[in-house]
Amino acid sequence: MRPVRYSVAMSLDGYIAGPNGEYDWIVMDPELGKEFPKLFGRYDTMLVGRKSFTAAGGQGGGGGPFGGMKVVVFSRTLSPADHPGVTIVRDDAVEAVRQLRESPGKDIWLFGGGSLFRTLLDAGQVDFVEVGVIPVLLGGGIPLLPSPAARASLKLTSHRVYEKTGTVMLEYQVAKNTAGKRPRSGRTSAKPRT
Repeated sequence: MRPVRYSVAMSLDGYIAGPNGEYDWIVMDPELGKEFPKLFGRYDTMLVGRKSFTAAGGQGGGGGPFGGMKVVVFSRTLSPADHPGVTIVRDDAVEAVRQLRESPGKDIWLFGGGSLFRTLLDAGQVDFVEVGVIPVLLGGGIPLLPSPAARASLKLTSHRVYEKTGTVMLEYQVAKNTAGKRPRSGRTSAKPRT
């Protein structure tokens, strides 16, 4: 089964975009830029929510910012006729992703959309969370994982610090036995310390 990797930039205070969807705060480290061809080479399919797709230029296929990957956009409002270079999924994102994972190909890049990430994570359809932590505090915006969200345990699989910009790349594997589980509410059985 093809893995789905949620790979995004995030501010130090946990936002993937500013309050108005802006991403001008994302700095490109020269060393990371050199690694992009290798990173992009691992993918042949990109999953993206409507807002992220629109913010990135709204193009797919051979041109635009998505570099020839198969682009799957999850939207109830976009018209396929207006975006012939992409696949528009209007209903049942989870089933669409399950089918993609079972088809032959490379890894699948979950590019953007905190709500889409939450939906797929809750359904156990995200295998890795890869975050480039940018040293900036936005004070508000679009969170990495919007609430309400289920709890998911992660295991650190790699990390790297880019000294020039202070960007930290973190890669975690999602523990499949915890993804999508809602935390218990109410009191715990632990006794208070005296």
